Order: sequence, then structure tokens, then C-alpha cells
Amino acid sequence: MGQAVRRRPATLALAALGLTVFALVAWGVLRGLTPDAPLSALDPPNFVEEAAAAGIDHRYDGDFIYFVGGGVAVFDCNDDGRQEIYLAGGEAPAALYRNESEPGGALHFSPVPHATTDLTQVTGAYPLDVDSDGRTDLAVLRYGENVLLRGLGDCRFERANATWQFDGGSVWTTAFSATWERAAEWPTVAIGNYFDQESDDREHLCLDSALIRPNPAGNGFGPSVPLTPSWCPLSMLFSDWNHSGRRDLRVSNDRHYYVDFSAGEEQLWKVEPGRPPSLWSHDQGWQTVRVWGMGIASQDLTGDGFPEVFLTSQGDNKLQTLADGTTEPRYDNIALERGVTARRPFAGDVEMRSTAWHAEFQDVNNDGLMDLFISKGNVEAQPDFAALDPSNLLLGQPDGTFIERAEAAGVLSFSRARGAALADFNLDGMLDLIVVNRRENVKLWRNVGWGDADHPTRMGNWVALDLAQAGPNGDAIGAWVEVTVGDRTIWHEVTVGGGHVGGQLGWIHIGLGSAERADVAVHWPDGEDGPRLTVETNRFYVIERGATEALPWTPGWN
Repeated sequence: MGQAVRRRPATLALAALGLTVFALVAWGVLRGLTPDAPLSALDPPNFVEEAAAAGIDHRYDGDFIYFVGGGVAVFDCNDDGRQEIYLAGGEAPAALYRNESEPGGALHFSPVPHATTDLTQVTGAYPLDVDSDGRTDLAVLRYGENVLLRGLGDCRFERANATWQFDGGSVWTTAFSATWERAAEWPTVAIGNYFDQESDDREHLCLDSALIRPNPAGNGFGPSVPLTPSWCPLSMLFSDWNHSGRRDLRVSNDRHYYVDFSAGEEQLWKVEPGRPPSLWSHDQGWQTVRVWGMGIASQDLTGDGFPEVFLTSQGDNKLQTLADGTTEPRYDNIALERGVTARRPFAGDVEMRSTAWHAEFQDVNNDGLMDLFISKGNVEAQPDFAALDPSNLLLGQPDGTFIERAEAAGVLSFSRARGAALADFNLDGMLDLIVVNRRENVKLWRNVGWGDADHPTRMGNWVALDLAQAGPNGDAIGAWVEVTVGDRTIWHEVTVGGGHVGGQLGWIHIGLGSAERADVAVHWPDGEDGPRLTVETNRFYVIERGATEALPWTPGWN
């Protein structure tokens, strides 16, 4: 394995001297905010839907097999700092779109058609740099053989299953996660397989999922190790949930296929280097949780450094917090007290139960409080669940609760949503939103802050970070980023997985409210603590391992 350093977005600018990144965003007093103001929740931003105008024409299509899935991968495939999108198509071809948005302007994407990426039977995809050559690759999940696509630069890819000795299987895959175990040069990946259509055994309706580790030669992958029992997962996530230095695998399963709705449950696999995976047992603190598990979102909401875990489902969603004083996986459900059960639609069929899919924690209004987006939509035409079931945009409040503001933000939609992502597509410091829909064009909403499409106006302050280290795992998957603002600490774990059949790799966006600077420390995946670095707000920074300062970045193409 070579010691390549990941290629960074083009043009490192070592000074910005009192200017924001783009002329669009002028320095000045924010509306009602001062540097010394206490933390307070801001109003929702305004979103403007631009999918068609942006050049995106794509839908997730197909019958029973594609009732689930429909993910989107967000990543930079040409090293210009802008994030591209790769969209699952189901029976229709998947599609790669190059991001050509100008800084702070309207969103614009161009299709990048190629037989390598235009695969059919795709349920979702996740970006990661598998071979640590500095270029982002794609793990493409399918009904059929899963495919690893090696990034070649300039948004070109080649099939790499044979080269990397990767067994893509031949079944129905609906979940994925990846991590680097200690001292490993290649990632360990988890593959979540779904329903076995050929089974007539009521007690074995789900396909075996798999853990695939690097081979001993260090030049690719070894054989698949079954994860049994498997209970039809729709989301997986490697996470160092207790700061042990080990990333265990959380699996969220679809209870629709449990034996009498009782034999299956959510799972947490202990993944120790050099040992077979083993389930955390009830004797070790794991509690039985049974949901129609669709997606996982993980984020520290309490400031204690341990991630809370949000599980999407039909009806009640769960928000789990690690019980105080434990190193065992004992969790309390705090969804009701935090206001995130989201069990019924806030508009439409308000008396029916909701169906939730992708979940993602981000700060959409840059007030320093984490928000939560939940994509929703009927599986197809289930009569016991809402047909008019809009996605939620829940804004975080200073007391730790969340309030629904999707309609006020302009993202009310009754499309049957599936995968989604919040990302800053036009690099203006405000997170945009893309949502994949069943049999309808995707929705692409540009965040214009307190302004409108013609006059975007920034809300709170922010900082965006990108991590880099030499050698394997150049993107530092498994790192913890600690951002300190006054007496507050925001923790972010760098992961690949979770969500609903899609995720993103790239800029880590942190809302900072009225703060004008923050201190950042990176706790690298092998346990080494990086120095505390001071960053100014409203800028992009690259943090390289071993560096004594964060490097400001500006685009070299605007």
C-alpha cells in the first residue's frame, strides 16, 4: 500500500483577511446577533426548489424490490471542493451529476453519463476512498451484484471488484457501512442484505448479511463472514459509541420480517481486530428494541461526547441516549421528551401513522443548535399508513427539544421520499437539501437563508472542515472532531454508513451562531489527539494531521 496523501480540493488560500469566502456574504452584524449574545434558536431558513432548473431529471423507479432503497451519495469526484451527487435509480439507471454551481449562486449540475456508473438495479451508494489513493471511490448497492467503483479523477470510475478481490454477492442489498480497524491498510465493510424471496421458511425470511475484512496480503478484501442472525437490515453504522477506540456495528432491522414480530431485534455487533464479530448480548446491557428500522442518524446532542442515535421507523421513531455512567450499550429512549417521535404527519393525513426513511442531523440555520431532517413517504400504498406524509425538518432549541418547521422553511412536499442529504452544494455556508423520491423527480432545495432566490442572505456563522492524513484511510474515517465555542463543545464523528442507503463524504459543516471564532481539535482514528487550532468563522479549512494550523481554503475556479 502506498502512502498517498488524499488530494485536497484545489487552491489552498493561506489568508482571507477580513473577507468572507464569497462576495455574496458580506461581513456585518447578523440580524439580532452579537458576538456576546447567548445561544438562541434562529428562525428556519428559506429553501427554493431548483431540481429542474439545476439540470437534474431523475427518479427512483420500480416495483416491489424498490419499495425500499433510493439512496444518494454526495462527494467530490473532481477535487474542486464542490460536491457531486450519485443517485440510485432502481429499475432505471443510476446517474452521476457533476456539480457546476457558482459560489453562492443558483444550483447547477450536469449529467456524467457512462456505462460504468449508469448501473441498473441500484438501491443506493456510499462514497469512501477504498484503496487510499486520494480519490474517492463508490460502493454501489444493488439488487444483484454489489459493485465497487474505483475513482480515477475528473469524475471517472472503473469497476474494481476483481482488482480488489471484492465479493459483490448476487442478492438484495439495502445497507452498508465501512471503517478502518486498527493498523489496517484497507477498510472493513459491512453489507446488509434484505429479504430472501426464495425462502418459504417463516423463520428464515432474511438473507445473511456479511462482514468483509482486508485480506492478509493487504492488497484487497478477504472472504465474507456471515452476520447471523440477520433480520433484514435497512441501515448499518460503524461507530465508536463508547469511546473505546473500537468501532462496533449497529444494525437497524425491518421488523416486518420477524418471526411472529418477536424473534428479531435491533443489533450491535462487537467488531474487535483479529476476532470474529459477536453480538452484544442482553447480559452485557443490550436491550431489545423492535422497529420497522429504515435509517440511522448518530450525533452527540447532549455535549457529553457520546453520540445519541436516532432510528427511523413506521409510527414512533426512537432517539436513544447512552445511560449515565455505563460503558455497556444500555440506552434510554428520549424521543418523546425531545419532540422527535414524529409518529404522525404534521400536514396531510394527520390522523395516520408516518413512514420514516432517511434521517440526518445538521445545523441548517447555523445557530449552533443541531437540527434533524427526516424523509418520509408511504412504502407504496399501505392503507394503515399515511399516503400524504411530508418529510420533517425539526429545528433544535436551546433546551434540547426540537420543533417542526418544514412548511415554514419551504420544503413541504407530499412526494414519497426515500434517501436524502444536506450539503452545501454552492459553497455559501448554507446547507442545501436533496431528496430522492419514488417515481418522481428528485427535489433539490437551495438554502437562501433569510433572503430569496435572487438575494440570498446569510443567517448564523459557520465553519466547514475537511480532514486529511497520510497513508491508509486518508479521510480519517473514525475520527472525532471537537469544536469548542465559549463553554460549549460540539462533537462530530466521521463515519461512512447510516442514513437510508446513502451518505456523504466531504466538508464537515458546523453552525456557530453568533461566535466569530472557534477552537478545533481532531482526535484521529488511531487515538492520537491533534493540537487545538483556532479557526475564524464563515470559512472553509483543511486540517492535515501533524499540522500546527488549519489551512483556509477558497475555490480556484470562481
